[in-house]
Amino acid sequence: MPNRIMKRYRRDRTEISCFLKYSIFSVNVVCWIFGLCVLSIGIWALNEKNVFSNISSKIFLQDPAFFGIIVGSLTFLIGFTGCVGSLRENTFLLSLYSWFLIILLISEIFLGILVFILKDKGWIKNQATNGLKGFIMHYREDPDQQNLIDWLQSSWECCGIDGPSDWDQNLYFNCTSSILGSREACGVPFSCCKTTSNDIITNKQCGYDVRKEGFYIERYIYEKGCLKAGESLFDENIFYVVLVSILIMITKSEEISKIIYDKGCILAGEELMEENLIIISTLFIVFLFFQILGIVFSQNLRQDIIAQKAKWK
Repeated sequence: MPNRIMKRYRRDRTEISCFLKYSIFSVNVVCWIFGLCVLSIGIWALNEKNVFSNISSKIFLQDPAFFGIIVGSLTFLIGFTGCVGSLRENTFLLSLYSWFLIILLISEIFLGILVFILKDKGWIKNQATNGLKGFIMHYREDPDQQNLIDWLQSSWECCGIDGPSDWDQNLYFNCTSSILGSREACGVPFSCCKTTSNDIITNKQCGYDVRKEGFYIERYIYEKGCLKAGESLFDENIFYVVLVSILIMITKSEEISKIIYDKGCILAGEELMEENLIIISTLFIVFLFFQILGIVFSQNLRQDIIAQKAKWK
């Protein structure tokens, strides 16, 4: 009995570039997974804090987890259309992917122009001030906002919005809270404290009482040993004691700056932006370039698929 020869015919796919197809797929599958992870973490964080029960509140919109949900959703959606569209050679998803990138690209350019125009008019500074004010007021109420402001202050080496006194807006750090028994009254968070490379364990109590009246004067005299001097020594050196006391009063702010950061985070952010303006601009341009590249690649692949389907007909 003669062997039956099975002939398999494979469709011609010479019009479709494998490089474009799998380049788009490999990049977007990473974006898809990343977006899914960020989205899941954001939803989990909000659910843990029972924020969904008060979804219309202003606090919900200021929550870092809500920002994570927005970023994760957009990244997931863009990654999904690019990944599945390229793998399945779906022209509709590829077209949708291109439009998502075009809208994102236009939005980023518009935002960059807006920032450049408004940076000297105070609007951006006012928005940042209002945002940080909300973080300070809810510092002990929201762990995400607490971690964010702690990271901001320790990384930027700053304290408060314009200075350490801004922490008076928080119920726990307000100087009048000592009446209510708050140990943190007239203090600042530990993230305001200056650290050294020799610090092995973070001192969580380093900011206690640092804004109390006369706190650093007592600390300064105790370190110098002046309070342990005898009565006779005090009488003999009364002129120098008065002079030193006056100098301590004058340099009180300088003594504070040796222990905690006395620079506001708004000013620190502005200085950081100015110092790294070239790096930030370069990264922004590179990011825009890869978005444009994604648009070009997806459109070329879409045209290849259309041309290939036309040959099959």
